Amino acid sequence: MSKLKGRMFRVRAVATKELIDFVRDWRTLIAVILIPLIIFPLLFIALPLLLESQAEERSEFELRIVVQSESEVTDFMAFLDGDNANITWEELPAGIANLSDPGPDYSRVREHGVNAILRLEGGVEDNSTIWNYSILRDSTDEMANEATKRIVTALDTWEELLIEATLEENDLNPNTTLNPIRWGGDIDASDVATKGEQAGFALSLFIPLIVATWTATSAMQPSIDMTAGERERGTMEALLCAPISRFELLLGKWIAVALISATGVLAQVCALFFAIGFIASSSDMFGVPELSLSAILLMLMSILLFAIMVVAFQLALAVRSRSTKEAGSTLGPMIIAIIFPAMFAQFINLEGVEGYWFLIPVVNVLLALREILTNTIILEHIILWAGSSLIYALLAAYYASRQFNREDLVDSIN
Repeated sequence: MSKLKGRMFRVRAVATKELIDFVRDWRTLIAVILIPLIIFPLLFIALPLLLESQAEERSEFELRIVVQSESEVTDFMAFLDGDNANITWEELPAGIANLSDPGPDYSRVREHGVNAILRLEGGVEDNSTIWNYSILRDSTDEMANEATKRIVTALDTWEELLIEATLEENDLNPNTTLNPIRWGGDIDASDVATKGEQAGFALSLFIPLIVATWTATSAMQPSIDMTAGERERGTMEALLCAPISRFELLLGKWIAVALISATGVLAQVCALFFAIGFIASSSDMFGVPELSLSAILLMLMSILLFAIMVVAFQLALAVRSRSTKEAGSTLGPMIIAIIFPAMFAQFINLEGVEGYWFLIPVVNVLLALREILTNTIILEHIILWAGSSLIYALLAAYYASRQFNREDLVDSIN
C-alpha cells in the first residue's frame, strides 16, 4: 500500500509540476480557457448583432439605379422607388446582342457611375405578356450588390401582382389556383418534439465535430512542450535522473495534458450552452437541450475518455521528435486523421444504428455524444463505446510507454 501511495504521490507531483509550468504564462490561460469561453457567445450573440447593424447600414446606401425599357414602366418603378435610392428611366440601347450584353453601358457600371442597370424587354408568349430582364452590376461592389438585391425584391413583388391580375382577368382565384395544396393549421403545433429536444438534435449535428477538433488542437501544444520541448531545452535528462520511473513520468504528463485538453473542450461546450440559453431567453424560436443528469455525466465521461486517448497518442508521437518543429510537423496530420472520421460520424443514421459503429476509434465517442445530446441513453451502446474507448486509451498508453522507454530519449539537441 505504501508503495502504491508513493507512486501516486510521484505521479501527482509530475502532473502538478507540468500544469503549473504550462499555465504560468497568461497567454496559455487565454488560449486554453478564455478563447473557448468567448467563441460561441461571440458567434451566437455578437455575430447576429453585427449582421443586423450591417444590414441596416446597407439599407442607408445612396443607390443610383437605372431602369432601361422600350417605354417607362411606372408600375414597376413604384415598387423599386424608396428611401436612399435615385431611380431613373432610359430607353433600351440600340444594337445590343442580348439584354445581358453591357454594350455602351460597360464603362458606367464598371466605373460605378451607376450601381446597377435593370433592362426590361416586353414580349408576348401564348397570348400572354412576358418580360425578359437582365441586371448589369459589378458583383465585387457592395453597393451594386445591395442595388441588385432591391431590384430582385421589386421584380418578385411585381411578378406576383402581374400573375394575380392575369388570373383575375380569367375569373380565377389567385390563392386557390396557385396554392391548391396548403398546410392545415399551425405547422409548429404539429411537431410533437419539445423545443429542448429540437435544440438537442440540432446541437448533436455539430458539437461532436467541435469536440473532436478542439480536443486534438488543444492537446497538441502541451504534448509537444512537455516532450519534444523538454528534449530541445535539455531538461528531459534531469527528469529522467529523478527518483521516478518512466511510466510514472508518462502518467503524470498524460494526466496534465488530458486535464488541459478536457478543460478547454468543456469550457467551449459550456460557452455554447450559455449562448444557446441566452438566445432561448430572448426568442421563442430556440430552446435549451433537455439533458438528464445521467446524460450530462455520460457526456463528461465521453469527452474525458476521448481526451485521454488522443493525448496518449500525441505524447507518444511528440516524444519521438527531437525538436518542437519536428513534433509540430508530426502531429499536424494527426488532426486531419481525427477530423475526417469526425465528419464521417455526422452522417451516420442513429435510428437503428449498428453496434459496430460504437467500436470504431473516434467515431464511437462522437456517435455517443450525438445520442447523449438527444437525451438518448442505450445501455448496450454505452458499454460498447465506453469499453472500446478505454481499450484504445490503454493501447495508446502502452504505445506511449514504449516510446518513453526508448534509450535515445535522453539525447537532446546541442
